[in-house]
Amino acid sequence: MGKLSTYDIAYKGLKEGSHEFNYTIDAKFFELFEGSLVKRAKINAIVTFEKMSTLLVLSVNIEGTVELTCDRCLDDYNQFVKQKAKLIVKFGEEKVDEGGDFFFVPPGEHHFNIAQLLYEYIVLSIPSRHVHPGKKGGDECNKEMLDKLKVYMKAERQENTDKRWEALKKLKNNN
Repeated sequence: MGKLSTYDIAYKGLKEGSHEFNYTIDAKFFELFEGSLVKRAKINAIVTFEKMSTLLVLSVNIEGTVELTCDRCLDDYNQFVKQKAKLIVKFGEEKVDEGGDFFFVPPGEHHFNIAQLLYEYIVLSIPSRHVHPGKKGGDECNKEMLDKLKVYMKAERQENTDKRWEALKKLKNNN
């Protein structure tokens, strides 16, 4: 994890109390994750790290933009993303899922890496439907591409029409 070591938090040497870590996440970050749907990004991540004697509490605040490909017109666009999350880090071997945002760190560890955590929070903040933002959704889509798609869709519908239905449509129109 050499390239991701920037995202290591060494908690052993920190005093008890609150500590803040700021990260600027860009395209280089997403290149480290295989199969990432994000091409470019400009995201600020603020991780507030509260160290207590028995556990650690991470508050993650992510805000910025990611570049995605529009599902309609295939043009790239910037999607605003925002995510706030809390994670409790407990010391010890991983136990049965307690039904929350818990992360277990083995007792001998001195640090842990939050790169995967940041990546997952960013990806989860991306809408499942990638369409240019606008009043109606897709207002900024490439009109030329949408017109071409309409032509191809119309031609495909005409090719897929079963000739037997034409005779039935004539009967319907006569009545």
